[in-house]
Amino acid sequence: MMSALRRRPVAASAVLAVAVLGLPGSAAAESSNAPVGAPDATPSAHSAAQAAGKAPSAVKHGQDKHHGKGRKHPGKKKTPGKILSSKPSSFQYTPGAPTPTKAWKITYRSTTADGRPNTVSGTVIVPDDGKAGPRPLITYAVGTVGLGDKCAPSAGFPNGTTAEAPLVNAALVRGYAVVVTDYEGLGTPGDHTYMVAKAQGSAVLDAARAAQRHPEAAKYGVSADAPVGIMGYSQGGGASAKAAEMAATYAPELKVKGTASGGVPADLAKVADSLEGGDSAGYMLMSAVGQNAAQPSLGLDKYLTKEGRKLAKVVRNECVGTVLEAGRGKTIEDVTTSNPLDRPEWQKAIARQLIGTKRPSAPTFLYHGDADETIPYAVGQKLRADWCAKGNAVEWKPFAGESHVGTAIQGNGPALEWLGRRFADEPTSGNCGT
Repeated sequence: MMSALRRRPVAASAVLAVAVLGLPGSAAAESSNAPVGAPDATPSAHSAAQAAGKAPSAVKHGQDKHHGKGRKHPGKKKTPGKILSSKPSSFQYTPGAPTPTKAWKITYRSTTADGRPNTVSGTVIVPDDGKAGPRPLITYAVGTVGLGDKCAPSAGFPNGTTAEAPLVNAALVRGYAVVVTDYEGLGTPGDHTYMVAKAQGSAVLDAARAAQRHPEAAKYGVSADAPVGIMGYSQGGGASAKAAEMAATYAPELKVKGTASGGVPADLAKVADSLEGGDSAGYMLMSAVGQNAAQPSLGLDKYLTKEGRKLAKVVRNECVGTVLEAGRGKTIEDVTTSNPLDRPEWQKAIARQLIGTKRPSAPTFLYHGDADETIPYAVGQKLRADWCAKGNAVEWKPFAGESHVGTAIQGNGPALEWLGRRFADEPTSGNCGT
């Protein structure tokens, strides 16, 4: 038992051999039948401390501390990145595979798409490797898991059922600290603002801020003086890419060295065109529910048929595999009395999610499979072209013949290697000219 607990995490590619990121047949994200809030009852460092007669350390509700030189206490209740609660958790990259890490489930202050303060949950994970000096921090954005609270990454980390845990583990192997946001409304009250770019980007950046303010994580080298990397694929590709565009103005104090984004759904209109009526049509209603969550005046429910309302209930409460099965082959016409995308208010809402309109302040690494059946390859190429045209140092890496999931697996290592070079302050000019 002790040898298993003390072994080093293993590389992701050997473990992530099943479909992930919410494609049909992806059971990993919902293989646990644990109810909402299951991590609270999962044996973890918290229960271990209790068994040993020790009081587990925790950040009390409302505590807001900064770590690192030059950081001042903001003294504002609505400060983005403010830690609202923290309790010990644990991290497994697959069921039955504990890792030598420390983890905490947190809630923290973030910002909605229209600028209001909200509360988001997430997980801070650090290698328990004896190193206390500053270490790089990756703020990691997961791909689609679903909109039900039980699907949140933090719900699956303690028992190894979060689909992308092996990809996160590959960063921990390299000695990096990782913070993983649950996004707005995924693990906290309200509908998840799925595919709402600003809400997702804010959640990613504020997760990094929260991690840097965590007093227990500080003991393991999480510091405001350390470099920050942003990373994500699929939905997380969109969230991380938007965070890259927002970082300089929204979170200028973060020392962002680079962003690695894969399978980015940069243009939702074009993604929708490719999904309608197909095996992954459920993503469309997920996105519609997400847009409506951010802007209730869109009035999604008034467009839905009886079948559409039934499917929307599944979308709001279940994980992605169930949603995709329920929505397989559906068209907009199948679930609506009239197409909301014909309405100007919906068109404006979708247009606001476009990524590629602003130059990221740090270099970027974009990767995409040319056989991607979920996010059209051309959408990734267009994002590259847009950022290159704005003068960003883009490193573009296509994966020939690779599907959406295949690229997630194959691209994870190169993305982490690229981030490692940015953490080491190696220069890069990208490959926009090729």
